[in-house]
Amino acid sequence: MKIFEEIADEVVKGNSSSVEELTKKALSQNISAEEILNNGLVGGMGIVSEKFKNNEIFIPEVLISAKSMNTGLEILKPLLAEAKVKPLGKVVIGTVKGDLHDIGKNIVAMLLKGAGFEVIDLGADVPKEKFLEYVKKERADIVGMSALLTTTMVSMKETIQTLKDAGLRDNVKIIIGGAPVTESYAVQIDADGYASDAASAVDMSKKLLNNKEN
Repeated sequence: MKIFEEIADEVVKGNSSSVEELTKKALSQNISAEEILNNGLVGGMGIVSEKFKNNEIFIPEVLISAKSMNTGLEILKPLLAEAKVKPLGKVVIGTVKGDLHDIGKNIVAMLLKGAGFEVIDLGADVPKEKFLEYVKKERADIVGMSALLTTTMVSMKETIQTLKDAGLRDNVKIIIGGAPVTESYAVQIDADGYASDAASAVDMSKKLLNNKEN
């Protein structure tokens, strides 16, 4: 449908006012909020994610597109709640304790939201107890942990152990990432996956969620 293409295109361009206008126009044509979300907003962020993965665009453009996508999402939220439209999955994400770097984590959170996930962003310097609290409270499907310092990577291991001790490890999939983090470290600490960049984190989340459901 042409209007979905137009919404997706304006999301890619980062045109918040046009996204708002087109979202309202689509609703006035009796198109469901779910269709607008999936085919328009999420469709646009999918293109952004691919372009980012291929180094065709960079962080500033991703931020602008994510902001425009959120403009449309705010309009749709009450209607999605009314129609009981479920998100793709629920992700609790944060930068681990002792680490204040959050730009990469923020990009991952935005792209996950853009892919249709519900994202609970705990921010930076997140202790293991807080991850545990939110996994319990939100019944999260996925936990995303980021570290940019080699010295804080140990917090990832401790958080996973905390989830094990609480008997919750089997309930969630765990993805880790950040500059010093490697795939072998993910295996070593019993994480389910490692993502080298934000776009890969989205792909990995979808894959793990499919595996969880099967």
